[in-house]
Amino acid sequence: MEAVVQIEHLKKKFGKKVAIPDLTMEVYAGEVFGFLGPNGAGKTTTIKILTGLLQSDEGNVKICGYELEKEFEKALTRVGAIVENPELYSYMSGWSNLKMFARMRKGITDERLKEIVELVGLSNRIHEKVKKYSLGMRQRLGLAVTLMAEPEVLILDEPTNGLDPAGIKHLRDILKELAHRKNVCVIVSSHLMSEMELMCDRVGILSEGRLIQVQKIGAILETAQEEKTIYCYHVKESSKVVSWLEKNYTLNAEKKDEEHFELSIDNTDQLIEINKNIILNGFSILTVCPKEKVSLEDVFLEMTEKGGDSIASLNEE
Repeated sequence: MEAVVQIEHLKKKFGKKVAIPDLTMEVYAGEVFGFLGPNGAGKTTTIKILTGLLQSDEGNVKICGYELEKEFEKALTRVGAIVENPELYSYMSGWSNLKMFARMRKGITDERLKEIVELVGLSNRIHEKVKKYSLGMRQRLGLAVTLMAEPEVLILDEPTNGLDPAGIKHLRDILKELAHRKNVCVIVSSHLMSEMELMCDRVGILSEGRLIQVQKIGAILETAQEEKTIYCYHVKESSKVVSWLEKNYTLNAEKKDEEHFELSIDNTDQLIEINKNIILNGFSILTVCPKEKVSLEDVFLEMTEKGGDSIASLNEE
């Protein structure tokens, strides 16, 4: 794939606080790339540098082959972005807002505006005043503004703010269509892990301005899965059952509370044998079920809690 956004040794400080110590990464055309990280990780700072709202202290940023510092206008004409809340005129209608922004660019026809309005799902409300819009509708109108000039790079900071579940799904579908069918490079920052898991092709996990990992969603979850299956047991007197297991098996049993423990098991035959022997030795099993598979949120929490000590391979194909 073609690297559309290239970041090399990016550094940024605010006074004595180091927001980004040294960031290097690439984002490609045709993918939805997710920025993940706790508050203060450097996500918004990076996005503001990419959109020209902040200047880096050191490093190089290229957008579509143009160096941001040396060819600022050429680089940013390829970018559409919403950072924080979209700036709109509430006393005007949605359509009037679009027309006004369209006059700032060349060649934006009414047909193009109608196409974008349909895409973001505002056809029925576009002629109402923006002050009557919900926050979610304002987000969609802001997205329409960014899309009117057909940007090659679309950057959105927390775009799901204010959207209901249906609106979030609609936005997810829009972004995936733009990336996969229009070959747009989409960069998204969000705190909604479940949505990032469904929306993104790859994610970059930031901690204290450092990139811990960049991988495809599928690969990052597959790597985090246990080779053994973990089963969750609900029993009476879990302490006694765990003690018995540890004496009779070389297994990893972890007590959770007085009635629950977790057990790593190699295969189904071993599961059947262990359950039979637990019952034969006078213990009661109320329920047993496989633990849910690891989620992107699980991976994120584990990596950020480690403080970013282990840097994994970058830009995995």
